[in-house]
Amino acid sequence: EVGGEWLVLGRASRSPVDNPMLHAGLALAGANRRLSGGSPGGLPGGASGFISASELAALDLRGTELVVLSACDTGLGSTPPGGEFAGLRRAFAIAGAATQVISLWAVEDDATAALMDGFYRRLLAGAGRAEALQQAQRELRRRPRWAHPGAWAAFVCWGAVGPLSAGLRAAALEPSP
Repeated sequence: EVGGEWLVLGRASRSPVDNPMLHAGLALAGANRRLSGGSPGGLPGGASGFISASELAALDLRGTELVVLSACDTGLGSTPPGGEFAGLRRAFAIAGAATQVISLWAVEDDATAALMDGFYRRLLAGAGRAEALQQAQRELRRRPRWAHPGAWAAFVCWGAVGPLSAGLRAAALEPSP
């Protein structure tokens, strides 16, 4: 009894249709703008500029060798009771992307830019995906400014760890028209 009235507490339960893949997603360029026509996200056709992990998982990304999500917390997700972990990394894996590089916590912009520069240079030189990330992390931690693991250790490589295909490396090195 509370204040002369009976208070009944019930346990809230998740809806059986609640999809944890709807709790993660990406904001695309222009998602925070509105066109004069009222289209959210500044995108044509009323597109919101946001794509959920569920929508990403439905894409056909077979043949995609690498997805890099270098923003903060891109490897986070949720695990419903009795369910599997759901988030962006899993969505890209379901869609067929061979490798995902993700962050496990908030990352500093300058450190991330330096890390990604070293990572891509090594990838283009023929290093394996996991090896390229590990070498770039070692390089970054040698710099006094970023010696703390918080600056470089947030990123992990999931999936295929070997080198990118020679064709992809060659295409990336070709000058743009």
